Amino acid sequence: MASRSEAAEERSENGSIGLPDCGDSLDPMTFEQILEMDDDEDEREFSRSIVYGFFEQAETTFRKMEGLLLKGDLAQLSAEGHFLKGSSATLGLNKVKDSCEKIQHFGQHKDETGTVDEPDDAKCLSRIQKTLDAVKIEYAEVEKVLRRFYHEHI
Repeated sequence: MASRSEAAEERSENGSIGLPDCGDSLDPMTFEQILEMDDDEDEREFSRSIVYGFFEQAETTFRKMEGLLLKGDLAQLSAEGHFLKGSSATLGLNKVKDSCEKIQHFGQHKDETGTVDEPDDAKCLSRIQKTLDAVKIEYAEVEKVLRRFYHEHI
């Protein structure tokens, strides 16, 4: 049985760093760039700190968005969507990024593409709620895979 470092070396020799398969939820090229900054493939301290920092950030932002929905604060919901969109894009979390971009657009009184005006606040808030519910599921799926990647037993 190979040790963790031998397995990491094998993965590197095969041209892959043993990325988790997340389908289209995770852009492997983007995430691999983060992993390449790790000094030690066994410990992965650098990338782990970025990923786990994102977990905290996402959960805090989701809670904040729930409160903003209750207040009907579309402008701040848009800002929070924009904020989390950038963070998720940095890690290559495609589905989370795309959903956060939709929240950003809805908060700006636009459709999900950001091209068509939507003047109805209630409709925008409803769309944000639906998208927030979806992004939480998308986030939970990729979080589980990434925690497993970092050898955290869930």
